[in-house]
Amino acid sequence: MLLANHVEYYDGYLPVGDISVIAIILALVILMTATYITKSRNYLLYKIMLGLVYVAAFGNLMFHFFSTKVGEVPDWYIYAARDTYYIALISNLFLYVIYLKNILWLDRATSIRFMAISAVGYIVSVVTVIISPALKIFCYIEDGKIISDTYVFMAAYAFFVVMLLWLLLGYRDRIVKQIMVGVLGTVSISLAILGIQGMSRQTSFTTLTFILPMIAILYLIHANPYDIETGAVPETAFEDMVEDSYEHGKPFRFMSLYMHDFDGVNRIPRDVNTVIRHFATSYFKGAVMFRVAGNHLVLVFTEKKNPDYNDNIQTILSKFAEVYPTFKHDYKIVIGYSDGALSKDNDYIALLLYTESKMKENEIYWISKDDIERFRDYKYILSQLEDINKKCDLTDPRVLVYCQPVFNLSTGRYDTAEALMRLKLEKMGMVYPDQFIPVAERHQMLHTLSKIILNKTCKIIKGLLAMGFDVHRISVNFSVSEMRDENFSQEILEIVNKNKIPAGKIAIEITESSTESDFLIMKKKINELKENGILFYLDDFGTGYSNFERIMELPFDIIKFDRSLVIASDKEKKSETMVSSLAHMFAEMNYSVLYEGVENDSDEERCRSMYASYLQGYKYSKPIPIEELTEYFTKAIVEPVVAATIADAASASTAAVAGIIEKNDLLENAVQ
Repeated sequence: MLLANHVEYYDGYLPVGDISVIAIILALVILMTATYITKSRNYLLYKIMLGLVYVAAFGNLMFHFFSTKVGEVPDWYIYAARDTYYIALISNLFLYVIYLKNILWLDRATSIRFMAISAVGYIVSVVTVIISPALKIFCYIEDGKIISDTYVFMAAYAFFVVMLLWLLLGYRDRIVKQIMVGVLGTVSISLAILGIQGMSRQTSFTTLTFILPMIAILYLIHANPYDIETGAVPETAFEDMVEDSYEHGKPFRFMSLYMHDFDGVNRIPRDVNTVIRHFATSYFKGAVMFRVAGNHLVLVFTEKKNPDYNDNIQTILSKFAEVYPTFKHDYKIVIGYSDGALSKDNDYIALLLYTESKMKENEIYWISKDDIERFRDYKYILSQLEDINKKCDLTDPRVLVYCQPVFNLSTGRYDTAEALMRLKLEKMGMVYPDQFIPVAERHQMLHTLSKIILNKTCKIIKGLLAMGFDVHRISVNFSVSEMRDENFSQEILEIVNKNKIPAGKIAIEITESSTESDFLIMKKKINELKENGILFYLDDFGTGYSNFERIMELPFDIIKFDRSLVIASDKEKKSETMVSSLAHMFAEMNYSVLYEGVENDSDEERCRSMYASYLQGYKYSKPIPIEELTEYFTKAIVEPVVAATIADAASASTAAVAGIIEKNDLLENAVQ
């Protein structure tokens, strides 16, 4: 467009467009400060793009201001303002391509191709703008007049729009449809404004066309609006906050509130929300509330902005205790601090769940360094258990068999034992059951460990028998949950027979179940295995749930009285009479009674008088590596006839496995 003087020049331009853009950007900055935004690399790129539009709007205002003073101000003022405007807009378009490329997760080759093409277009456009006065094109001053057209800029604009459309439409399967529609919609509006502006011989709203897609991107991709009721932002925002804090070395503190009554519920009752909002906004500067792992509300704040944080925490806890009677929902509150390793692995949510799993209802817990160390051990144990479970190697060297010898009162010898689990891990050494069994149970990996213990126990039994030791039996613990597997009986018998030992040399210890469905499963599996020679112990009798009717229905061989009954029988005569009567009743019905937890001569004498068949406890031995049973078991002379009987029993058990497999195949065929 040829501009003869400043009057003609302003016919095509009004500052209202650029002033509106500056106002909109300032409003966006305020909203971005007030709203939690995930601190990703793309968000940083977005802020740079927004800044470029601001610079372009300001540059355009200056360009048109200086254009009215041609001859009064140095020409380079005009060129500098003009270059600032156009280069900022072209740079914004170039960053659009990079931004979109990032969110589409293109493969390396495709990404390099787009970057190369865009970079060439960007460099050519910028260089053309800069040298245009020398080439007498685009925009230059001649004879005190500004000679200008928009062809160079529109060519660059068209080039980058094509690149953006190529990315959006060519790789639309990699972007959420709603986001693509939103971005394309705002870009279409911007192009329409440019078209109308061109037909009206206007240049006032060019910068405005750049800000519309920016608003769409902020709304669709970056904004994490607060939950209106609790004031919390989502879990992804929490993870981004942790990543940003770690990268920039910003330590933080947190308070977590969990109420299991609201698991699976989207809306927390209004009275509870009112309390939560008050605590989230009234005590800490710059605090942010996050909603993670369902309904865990985590309030995060920095020590730098809150030097009196400890006093404020105590105030919150006191106020919470005051208002708790008004809603009476059970809660768990965890208070902790940022840790470098936790932040690096973004493990705070896992730490919260781990900590809460060990807490009682309505408890407040302060996380310590020891807790974080225990959590790291837990994570390491879990990773090892996952690897053991995945490999399912029944000879895995990380799983050790310990045992506790059991004294047989009828023979006066140690000829039975209970197999026990241990783990030996590279980074921790010996790991005891209380550390890993709950983890294995929670993550459904216990059965693999049980099978490994059974397999290794069978190998030891085979070795002891070969050396001539008298092995009455060794028991292995299994859980009711393991019995739910349809192949449970088949797996047990396969392991026993693979090791070529008589099935009667193995016993299974199991605790009674309180549910009807598990009871029926137990009954079925016990009968299947007893038919093939496996013996069964009812473990932990006297603790928790005991239903005599169901016990009578289950064909146990040995009833194992818990240590708590041994202790109770020593407290008063009435308790001893009750325990003795129970044991007598079982003995009369041909159950053997085993007392565990016998620790001294007094315990032994009392248990002998209470119809004991077997005794187990620290009086006789602490748990030992199963290989050391040779120090307790005695050798027996095995007659040829007996040896043949053992071999026959092993062969019979092998045949039984084949029978069960055949039965299962027939059942599966019948179902199909």
